[in-house]
Amino acid sequence: MVDAKDWRQMHEWSAQLLKRQTGHGVDDWNVRIRETGITSRDELQQWLKTRNINGYAQQLLIMERFGYPEFLLKTAEELVDDQFADREHLRPVFNEVIEAGVGIAHQGLVEVQARKTYVTLRTRRRKFAMVKPTTKTRVDLGLRIVDLSGGHERFAARLQSAKVLRDDAMTHRIPLVNVEDVDDEVCYWLAVAYEQNT
Repeated sequence: MVDAKDWRQMHEWSAQLLKRQTGHGVDDWNVRIRETGITSRDELQQWLKTRNINGYAQQLLIMERFGYPEFLLKTAEELVDDQFADREHLRPVFNEVIEAGVGIAHQGLVEVQARKTYVTLRTRRRKFAMVKPTTKTRVDLGLRIVDLSGGHERFAARLQSAKVLRDDAMTHRIPLVNVEDVDDEVCYWLAVAYEQNT
């Protein structure tokens, strides 16, 4: 598989955010939290809010205190292996889409991020595509395409609603059931999504 990022990069980013926002690192906050004697997530969340620690920084400290979900401790490869554990026949479809997505950036960079149930493709600005084994017989390619004008609409027959992906950033999807489905048209739409999100 293409080199993919996993939870560790998000962990590092959240730790840096906490340090920038508060002037103190994770270790300092862990000591302070232990000294409070707080024993519940809700209590800790409220305590952190009163200190203006919210969002990702807050989530990080809550997980530091009460433990990380198992999927956050897995490597990118392990996350993808888990996604396809009961649908190995779809793994080549996934691999083909990831290779095509990474290959569309001529001078730019496509970052691959593995999550618990899907993998995203990102430009420096934001995610432009996601690959998700939605069923045991289908992989969905989600795309963030904000503008279908300028000639794109004539190729739009394969584009479907992205609602089943449950990701507000994705506007369209293309269902894929075999490697042959990852054709020139799929590469075209990956390129359009990439360009519209760089």
